[in-house]
Order: sequence, then structure tokens, then C-alpha cells
Amino acid sequence: MGSSTNKTLVFILILFAMLLTSCGSPKAIATDGSINEKLTAKQLIKANKIRNADFKTLQARVKIDIIEDGREQGYTVTLRMERDKTIWLNATLGLARAKITPKSVQFYDKLNNQYFDGNYALLSDILGIELNFEQVQNLLIGQPMFNLKNRDYEISNNNTSYVLAPVPQDPLLELFLLFNPTHLKMDSQQLSQTLKKRFLQIDYTEYQQIDKEILPQNIKIIAIEEYEQLTVELEYRSVNINQDVRFPFNIPSGFEELILEDAK
Repeated sequence: MGSSTNKTLVFILILFAMLLTSCGSPKAIATDGSINEKLTAKQLIKANKIRNADFKTLQARVKIDIIEDGREQGYTVTLRMERDKTIWLNATLGLARAKITPKSVQFYDKLNNQYFDGNYALLSDILGIELNFEQVQNLLIGQPMFNLKNRDYEISNNNTSYVLAPVPQDPLLELFLLFNPTHLKMDSQQLSQTLKKRFLQIDYTEYQQIDKEILPQNIKIIAIEEYEQLTVELEYRSVNINQDVRFPFNIPSGFEELILEDAK
């Protein structure tokens, strides 16, 4: 995370555009399930994988609240996506637009006549960990951002959530994954880099049931570096899935390229 306004704006747009969630008419999900002390780490991982959302395209209106340096701003954006291929974001009145694919991140801003054309090095630099399209996508649909088959995990609980932690923990990047005992989707993902004084927490504060899917409805993201904190709250207000969608994106002529360190 950095203090640059432009860097923060691009960061927010990338996070937004990666948020793939609800569809259909929402139904609130109860989260008062009891802890099963006999559940193993492997059983939890398997049960969570079964609950992956499955859709081809999505279109939504999304409300975002950003809190940084004691200031709060609110936005509403239109999101369109083709799962695993293209994500498109359009701000109110077309003042900003982003297009994200597994290989590239593009963005332009009509208020400042600037554009950005780069890759995931920007987001990786902001969060301090290497990220790709799939990881961020999973993170923001309530799925673990890391492949749980690649490491061993131990399971515990904090009386309200199951807690998975790698064995052993990486001393440079500690990871804790909290799962809801009712539907076995995520309650929280927490990444900590003590040496760099960086911390990232994604809380799934409310879920909804749509058809047979259980998906996030409200997400709160907290990113901390040194003494700076950025908080982003996301809420989906209307969503349609599996309809035809388009992704128009042309950088206006005469715009200045926004060059950010390690973003190309």
C-alpha cells in the first residue's frame, strides 16, 4: 500500500474488478452453526471446494466505500465479467474504466486524463505478495487465495470459526484462513508480513443464498502498511448472471500514461 492517490485508485479498481459474487434473488444465510471438533483439515478443504460458485458471465451494480487517512468516499460502479477471462469495470458517468484479463491490467481516468497499462506487479507490490488473476478472483468470491493442495495444514477453532494454518508457517508470510461452521465458506483471510509491517485482512461479513449457491454479499478489506491503513467495504446491490455481456475499452487519445514503479 502507498500514499499515492493514483496508486490507491488503481488498487481499488483492480480489487473491485476481481470481485465475482452473487446472482439471482438473494436470501440471507444464517451463521450460527456449531463447531465440529472431529472435523479434519482435509475434510474442511474438500467441503469448501465443493461450494465453489459456478457461472459463465456476470453483470452487477456494486457500492464501494473507501476509508483512508480519515477520509471516506463512496462510489457506485458497473461490473461485467466473463469468468476466468475478462473483467470490466465502469465508474459513474464513464469517468473511469478498467479491463482486466489474466495477463494484463488496463485503466483510464477521464478526470485526470491518464491511463494505466500494466500487469499484476502493481497489485503484488501494494500487497507485498505475488498475486495473479486466479488468486485475487478466489480471494474475493470467498475462496482461499492459495491452492490448499500444495501444503499441509492444521485445523483449530476460535469458538466461532474453523481456522486453517499452514504447517509450517512461512516466517516471511503468515497465513490464517477462517471458515464458517454453517456453510464452510470463508469468514476471513489474514496475511501478515511482520518484518515489513504489512497486514491484509479480508472479512466476509455477510453471505446470501442464490439458487443453490452460497456467496458473499458484504466484504470488508483492510490493508495496513507501517502506520497507513486502507479500508474498502463492498456491497452488491443487483446482479444478473449468464447473460450476453460486452467489454468496450479504448484508451482515449491524448491521455498521459500513468507509470507506477514495478507495474510494467
